[in-house]
Amino acid sequence: MVSLTIDGKQVSVPKGATILEAAQKLDIAIPTLCWLEKISPTGACRICVVEVEGLDRPQTACNTPVKDGIVVATQSERLTRIRQQVVQMLLVNHPLDCPVCDAGGECSLQDVCYDLDVDTQPYAAADLAHEVIDTWPLIQQVPSRCILCEKCVKVCHEVVGASALVVREQGERAFIDTVDGKPLDCEFCGNCVAECPTGTLLSKPFLFKARPWEMTRVASICTFCGSNCQIDYNVKNDTVLRVTSEDGTTANDGNLCIGGFFGYGYIDSPKRLLAPAMRTEKGMLQAGWDEALGAVAGKIRAISESQGAAAIAGLASPRLTNEENYLFQKLFRAGIGSNNIDSEARFGALRAHRALDKALGLKGASNRIDRIAQSDAVLVFGSDITAEAPMIDWAIEEACRKRNGRLVLANMRRVKLTPYAESFLQYRPGSEIWLANALTKIIVETGAADEDFLRRYLENADELKTHLAAFDLERAVRETGISLGDLEEAAGYLGKAESVAIVFGGDIIRGAQAEEITLALANLSLVSGALHGDVGGLFPVDEKGNMQGLLDMGVCPESLPGHQDYASGRARFEQAWGAKLPTGGRNALEILEGIEKGEIRFLYLAAANPLTFPDAGRWRKALEKVEFLVVQDILASELTELAHVLLPGASPAEKSGSVTSLDHRISCLGQAVSPRGNAREDWEIFADLYRRLKPIAYFNAEAILAEVKTLTPLYGDVCFVGQGRCRPCLKEPYRLVEKGLRYSPVDGVAAAEGMQLFTGKILFHFGTTTTASEACLEVAPGGYIEMHPEDAAACGVTEGAKVKVTSPAGSAQGPVVLSTNVQKGMLFVPHHFPDLRIQQVLKDGNRVAVQVAKA
Repeated sequence: MVSLTIDGKQVSVPKGATILEAAQKLDIAIPTLCWLEKISPTGACRICVVEVEGLDRPQTACNTPVKDGIVVATQSERLTRIRQQVVQMLLVNHPLDCPVCDAGGECSLQDVCYDLDVDTQPYAAADLAHEVIDTWPLIQQVPSRCILCEKCVKVCHEVVGASALVVREQGERAFIDTVDGKPLDCEFCGNCVAECPTGTLLSKPFLFKARPWEMTRVASICTFCGSNCQIDYNVKNDTVLRVTSEDGTTANDGNLCIGGFFGYGYIDSPKRLLAPAMRTEKGMLQAGWDEALGAVAGKIRAISESQGAAAIAGLASPRLTNEENYLFQKLFRAGIGSNNIDSEARFGALRAHRALDKALGLKGASNRIDRIAQSDAVLVFGSDITAEAPMIDWAIEEACRKRNGRLVLANMRRVKLTPYAESFLQYRPGSEIWLANALTKIIVETGAADEDFLRRYLENADELKTHLAAFDLERAVRETGISLGDLEEAAGYLGKAESVAIVFGGDIIRGAQAEEITLALANLSLVSGALHGDVGGLFPVDEKGNMQGLLDMGVCPESLPGHQDYASGRARFEQAWGAKLPTGGRNALEILEGIEKGEIRFLYLAAANPLTFPDAGRWRKALEKVEFLVVQDILASELTELAHVLLPGASPAEKSGSVTSLDHRISCLGQAVSPRGNAREDWEIFADLYRRLKPIAYFNAEAILAEVKTLTPLYGDVCFVGQGRCRPCLKEPYRLVEKGLRYSPVDGVAAAEGMQLFTGKILFHFGTTTTASEACLEVAPGGYIEMHPEDAAACGVTEGAKVKVTSPAGSAQGPVVLSTNVQKGMLFVPHHFPDLRIQQVLKDGNRVAVQVAKA
């Protein structure tokens, strides 16, 4: 520790700390403009100058390290004069357009002027400012307002890792621009806009909409992905005008992605469903809630009496809150008497989570996302993590770019993180198990595995050694297409690191071999040290916002809330709910088969869209066939056109409740605006329908929260409080149990042959919801088929030409985008765009062999 004196007060801080950090510890305010805690200091504005005893020249507090025994003064007539002169120089050509500048009222330059009493301008200079840059999507740049603090450049480079912004020109002509004058690498996250201390960088969708003091800020959570970033809805006249986030106090440290910052447009999209509707001979006609829910309840009763409740099924969604998913499964099990419930998790997250539970006793991630940032090595396996969970991307940036951790990237294609990886393992489609087993074998055989840990916690250590001894490393090289040297290098980084984080995502979780590959990665976590201590961890990543909460609430026929086995836990819930619960139950695939056979007559879709599931063509035929289809959603789509009854739900900005992040943070939605039109919060719809079927003693949000806590072992006392509100908390942490881990011997099959098409998420969209957000569509307006140039040449197609892809399940067509990010023999297609209908090409998982031809 280093001791010093500031303004007569003594303080001790770690070696390497700056004078500014020492002053903050004493709550001594030093003015700044260019300083931002989450980036490296720049020392550009010079407003933070202080006097150090014994030195003639003032020192910038933001980047001057402390020394033992120094005496610092932060206030004096001299310092005030210097700071005033600095601000006057910054203002020499700053336009006096505060009345029309969007930063007015929250401009740091304004605040500094007031604080320092800068009310005159003795200087003059030629105005050399660059003209306004209005050619970028979503962001406007006004160089004449720029003070060249470089916050935007550093946030883009150091935090986001996009490096899209640069300082162009020199001296008085300098201005902020994108690389090559085009936003090619820009992620449109809006963080540059958020950190700009003036009105230089502005959000185009927000331009001239409101002054900051006119808006109300409502704290909430972004549910576009499982990161669950903390946000503030900025509201005026019952309309969300922008979304912001606070630095330093939020889990995401104020950082947002394009979805969080710009994606809110869907809330007031023309596609919003505003009133219940019912199918009649004249088509879909608007109806009142009493009429619509009366029809649904009447049909449930009629089918239950004639066919039995087993003819009724429902699918819920990770777009619903914890309380809503809990109430959905209770409605079906206790209110209707059917255990035919499931969700899209059946085709991804559920399989991966089951594998982790089987091998490691894990019900999701083993640690918090911020522990990734402190890891010595990070393995990202089968995931474009930038797109799937941006908060994890930022944690990896910190671990591997700021803290010199090692990044090992295993992927079928090149992604944003590829240039930053010490080891890039571009494997052949279908060879994932071979790759994971190879890394595991090398770590063990080189003596890098912690043998004491394995002996203590692994119940079948002998089976691990037997299986790995028989593993054919040479065949692994052939199957993966990765050299032995590259495998050994990657295994070395993981084996030698004191702490390791393993992250795997959509390519694995949504694949046909999700369970087997997850087991192989669980094995790798055992030997690499990913389960050791409080740093690092194992992180399965699903792209949907409340997937963890959906699984926690037991929305599948095998489990009750709290991951309790349905068969063995049924009696306890029967007693609590005062109802006889059904036996058996169909999952999503069995529900599909049941509709096809005429055994399922009634299907309730609560924020779920089977047309986005694999084998979507088959689902489409089933939805057209089912006798009675209820669709509860917020946006009009192909699915809503098939409904017999349409129930308009609420967006996350229009409801309260809790959601659970992928790392088990339970956070609260804040109702910022009222539900649009005659829409309702989804839990209110379930509760009203429940009342029409059976008498119940409650329903309000507080009662649902209390019941969830009572019946599940997931939450502690800190998670829920009264008055229908919750406060953020963490679920019970993962704890290792001696002999509680199991090595699972899994073996790979031959890598896939032929042209392989796989689907996945892109950074600029989230599910299909953001295809109703104009801002996201401005950056990514439609679907495409990404193809290697050599494959395109072989097919005789060029950039923009349409191709048709055909599999045994179906066909689709779309425009070609040429890219060397994909391997030869591989196609990548984003799964967000309904008009492309790529899901009907898939059979089981997110990858399939296809034939390609000109469209």
